[in-house]
Amino acid sequence: MPHTKSAEKRLRQSDKRRRTNRTWMKGVKKETREVADALATGDAAKIATQFVAATVKLDKAAAKGIIHKNKAARLKSRMAKRINKAKAAPAKTAPTKA
Repeated sequence: MPHTKSAEKRLRQSDKRRRTNRTWMKGVKKETREVADALATGDAAKIATQFVAATVKLDKAAAKGIIHKNKAARLKSRMAKRINKAKAAPAKTAPTKA
């Protein structure tokens, strides 16, 4: 337990920040999970909309200082790579007529 008034205030502030950060991170994880689920189904339209939603959520979290801007960029880049790989995969495996 805090012994001084300033320590009590710091405890309140850190608790408030922790709750805010956890809420935002749950939202970020939810959006990225939905992109992964859309990739599993293979629906191109759903993948595109989920990717946009996840990108917006990551950018907002980075702007608010919840996560570092480089982490947001890294996560978006990895998602984009997986999406592009999934788009290219069916074209490579399709048999060609000779």
